[in-house]
Amino acid sequence: MAEFTYGPVELILVGFEGERPGPEIVSAFEEVVDAGAVRLLDLLFVTKSLEGDLTVLELDEAGDEIGFGDLVLEATGLASIDDVEELAAEIPAGSSAALLVIELLWAKNLASKLAGNGGTVVSSERIPAPVVNEVMAAIAE
Repeated sequence: MAEFTYGPVELILVGFEGERPGPEIVSAFEEVVDAGAVRLLDLLFVTKSLEGDLTVLELDEAGDEIGFGDLVLEATGLASIDDVEELAAEIPAGSSAALLVIELLWAKNLASKLAGNGGTVVSSERIPAPVVNEVMAAIAE
């Protein structure tokens, strides 16, 4: 079996109103990390002005005021300004987002076993929870 230091990594852009996420959003991030399902590798906060200008803050610049003062990231620098600029089109003017780089810990062992036995992931696509729930509700009607 191939031993990987890291499992699959996913970039997630989470939008919110205002310049900083509220305590409920911070708590949701912490719960997922504390549960051991993912490892937070990098985290950036992005604000898009009404004129479309971007302000990017790293966790060490904004963590204390947001409520992430004790959070330690495993691999800062994975999210680049290129990633931010590419994803910024999804952020409405006058709002903000957090760019999370998460390692899917549940998939790390699977990835190691696949790589060690000639298997590869050919494609992967995530369907957002609101879409899944909407489709399932329509099917149930």
